[in-house]
Amino acid sequence: MLKSAEKTGVNEYTIEISVSAEDFNKAVNKVYNKQKNSINVPGFRKGKAPRAIIEKIYGEGVFYDDAINEVFPDEYYKAVEEAGINPVDDPRDFDLKSVGKDGVEILCKVTVRPEIVIAGYKGIEAVKPSVEVTDEDVEKDLKSKQEANAREITIEDRNAKEGDIATIDFEGFTDGEAFEGGKGEDYDLELGSGSFIPGFEEQIVGHAAGDSFDINVKFPEEYAESLAGKDAVFKITVKGLKEKQLPEIDDEFVKEISEFDTLDELKADIKKTLTEQRESSSKRTFENEVYDKLAELIEGEIPECMYDRAVDNMISEFRYNIESQGMPYDKYIQAMGMSEDSIKGMYRPRAEKDVKIELALSKIAELEGIEATEEDITAEYDKMAERYGVKAEDVKAAISEDRIVSEIKAGKASKLVIDNAVAKEAEDKTDEEE
Repeated sequence: MLKSAEKTGVNEYTIEISVSAEDFNKAVNKVYNKQKNSINVPGFRKGKAPRAIIEKIYGEGVFYDDAINEVFPDEYYKAVEEAGINPVDDPRDFDLKSVGKDGVEILCKVTVRPEIVIAGYKGIEAVKPSVEVTDEDVEKDLKSKQEANAREITIEDRNAKEGDIATIDFEGFTDGEAFEGGKGEDYDLELGSGSFIPGFEEQIVGHAAGDSFDINVKFPEEYAESLAGKDAVFKITVKGLKEKQLPEIDDEFVKEISEFDTLDELKADIKKTLTEQRESSSKRTFENEVYDKLAELIEGEIPECMYDRAVDNMISEFRYNIESQGMPYDKYIQAMGMSEDSIKGMYRPRAEKDVKIELALSKIAELEGIEATEEDITAEYDKMAERYGVKAEDVKAAISEDRIVSEIKAGKASKLVIDNAVAKEAEDKTDEEE
């Protein structure tokens, strides 16, 4: 039970928990029953030595540590609930004031959810990009469809030119020695695509299928360290040439690549699709800026442990995603030249923003008197059950109602903030800015 709770710092309480003699004795007895089969006592078979005999041989407190670990979690949760505080981290700085047959008294410190102040969350201004789709946008999309459906025709009567696809064997040398990664066979290279280092593709132009020759290039200074700035010679064999033959963009083309019969119908559909995509993107951009500004509005000292926990959760999700693809997490970060510290640093800004937004939405729900109705809660459980393909009862067993209520309130608060935000157009850039 809670004996006392005193605020001893910003976002910190010191609480004293008392465990009665009866409850502590039950915990000691439970530990004894778990451990008795592994304790050797002369004159008794394993598991048959009475608790009093074991305590006499090994000391009265032989089971005390484990009994405290057994009884403390439930007593702690009861105490913080009675104290009306909301912990955001595990308890720390334990002080065992007394332990024995008369029970236990423990002091510990608890970091609690911060009290924050927020104002100005209605009427936040944020840029909402234009969703206008021009004729040029539609033509660009059509062009990409034309490119995707191009035929490749073998060239036999001329030399290579820009835009052709050359099938080549190549091997690169620096200082007369072949270097790692500089060899390829039957490689299809579109001349003029910029896929290779400057000067490479240009020197293939003008050659015919069957030609073998050397080209001379210089690796850029920002290239891989072992090759940066070095002169290189590539031995090339052109094994074949192909050119793209683009189809005519007409009604027949439309029928081949879509469910439409005419070019006008396809253009209308492209415009509709691009508009929907831009509306979705514009909405995300607008909402993200609103949330960024919302996070800046809160005032209060936020415990570092809240940021640390958010980072740890993100890293756990990152680890799960990597390992679900069949790659050990440790090997992945090593291959990517990353470390635990660099990953934590990568996630820290996002973690800080997420924590601030969560605190802001919770406070707004409180200020606005937002509640979660029984219908809201039932609907949320049903939605989650449908999402995961399980029964609603299973979701209720796995996820507490308190968490569902918090998420519903945050969702309603978020809608309030977004609905009251003010969209503004992006400012035109000057020529210098562009």
